[in-house]
Amino acid sequence: MPTTRSDPGNSGVSSVTLRVNGVDHRIRIDNRTSLLDALRERLGLTGSKKGCDHGQCGACTVLLDGRRVNSCLIFAVTLDEREIRTIEGIADDDSLHPLQQAFLDNDGLQCGYCTSGQICSAVGALAEADRGWPSYVTEDVTEGIASSAALSRAEVSERMSGNLCRCGAYVGIVDAVLQAADTHSDQGRQK
Repeated sequence: MPTTRSDPGNSGVSSVTLRVNGVDHRIRIDNRTSLLDALRERLGLTGSKKGCDHGQCGACTVLLDGRRVNSCLIFAVTLDEREIRTIEGIADDDSLHPLQQAFLDNDGLQCGYCTSGQICSAVGALAEADRGWPSYVTEDVTEGIASSAALSRAEVSERMSGNLCRCGAYVGIVDAVLQAADTHSDQGRQK
């Protein structure tokens, strides 16, 4: 049951519970605070980057209930008890997430500023493909796509188009997502 409450006498401030990377954080925030600012400035999770602050670059991408979102465009006060996953919560204890390893293996980063958003977006993109969701370049949008293992370079490029890399690492990023899709597929076949 949501527990967001406006503070009596101060209608511009609310108390909210943000569930980030499996941990609940009860905070009082100005109702105009974006999720990105709440993560960075209130919770000290600086992995999500503030790039354009207008939802255009994707550097702030996080997962909300498993779906990728631009955290600069969402008011934190609306997310009471929703599941938020940031780059800090992607790895499994001391093991890198397969996408993190794939980015390293394929030199999918240069300055690294956009990398956390790219990886969160790629996690969401692979999950979307596994659900069969089509993209703009999917041949048959009514059929969708079989799984993340069926992704082509064009599919990955389209699905990652909301994340900009100004350093020119696109080839490495696409290679990394394809490598992780293969790994993801192999793990799925072993289960």
